[in-house]
Amino acid sequence: MTKKTVGKIIALILIIFVISGCGFTNLASRLGSQVREKMENLAEQVPQTTLEQFDEESKKEPEIETPPPFTAETVNSEGLLEALYEHVSPGVVSIQISGPAGAGQGTGFVIDTQGHIVTNHHVVDKDGNIEVHFPSGLKAYATVVGTDIDTDLAVIKVDVEAKNLVPLAFGDSDTVKVGQTVAAIGNPYGLKGTMTVGVVSARGRTLESLRQSTTGGFYSSADTIQTDALINPGNSGGPLLNLKGEVVGVNQSIRSSGITSSGDVINTGIGFAVSSNIARKVVPSLIEKGKFEYPYLGMTSLSNVSLALQEALDLPRSTGVYVSDVVAGGPAEKAGLKGGTVPTQAAGYYKGGDLIVAVDGKTVKDFSEMFNYIVVNKDPGDVVVFTVIRDGKEVDVSLTIEARR
Repeated sequence: MTKKTVGKIIALILIIFVISGCGFTNLASRLGSQVREKMENLAEQVPQTTLEQFDEESKKEPEIETPPPFTAETVNSEGLLEALYEHVSPGVVSIQISGPAGAGQGTGFVIDTQGHIVTNHHVVDKDGNIEVHFPSGLKAYATVVGTDIDTDLAVIKVDVEAKNLVPLAFGDSDTVKVGQTVAAIGNPYGLKGTMTVGVVSARGRTLESLRQSTTGGFYSSADTIQTDALINPGNSGGPLLNLKGEVVGVNQSIRSSGITSSGDVINTGIGFAVSSNIARKVVPSLIEKGKFEYPYLGMTSLSNVSLALQEALDLPRSTGVYVSDVVAGGPAEKAGLKGGTVPTQAAGYYKGGDLIVAVDGKTVKDFSEMFNYIVVNKDPGDVVVFTVIRDGKEVDVSLTIEARR
């Protein structure tokens, strides 16, 4: 019953009282009957709750809304980074190396409750004891489970109770976008639990790996994320995180412009991290086999083709992967790929090589795109189909990938 309706009824009752007082009995009686009828009609319209119904309602448990999981959308933007740090930092550890060759230190992060910790190969590739220091104050010795020199990844293991381990989850690095905010947590220069924030500056970088070829050069390392989140010595092996708290990269190295008089590296603000999708592929193999078989193609190619080189090499386009040489007995030679053999006016460059324009039907613009695709999606023993331009015609060449040796 609304307040307005109640007001009307009260007004009618007052009128009845006034009329009764003035002697108009019959009129008052009729008005009183109308009021009673109106009241009865209104009462029928109001839903009635019986005592039994009330008891049943009172027995029901109150509905409690379960709080959503930690995400960028559910945390106040002002406190997002603070919440991210509190959520993730218990799973980030400091790694201390001590031995005959001296001391070293780096970062790692827990990935399961069995005690496995991911870090960089170059952090633990030293003789000596490996100590893992947890943010809680717990310290434990660790043993190396497996390492990979090509991706610069390693897995170590500690023997501690599961309740002391806070695993971090890998995210999908393929969904990472340039300009996206990321955070790095680590131990730069031994300053434990340091957090820095920046953006993804680029994706799909191809860098030199730590493995040297028989010809003196270095093999390539694929699918590297570039970031301006500050990474310094000691951050190596730590997580690069999105705002959901997922690991999208394993911090690896920085671009330096030199060394100061005190021996410190001059940071240019350009850092690199192994993508999480590479780590997700390598880490299980390191745990199971102690190693990872990196795909090997057995060819040398140009990372990029300038317009001047396009003219000198007589290529139909400047995009694609130009095969400058193939390794004798390697997968590329076995597949029939051709390197350049005809001298050109550009010193050190030879024309006549194949120009790879697609891999498994996927168009590629340069070496990084081609190589990243193969490392992420293929394993030794798999067959990959290159579409190449040779003598002005497109030709498909099937190549069986081998493992680096």
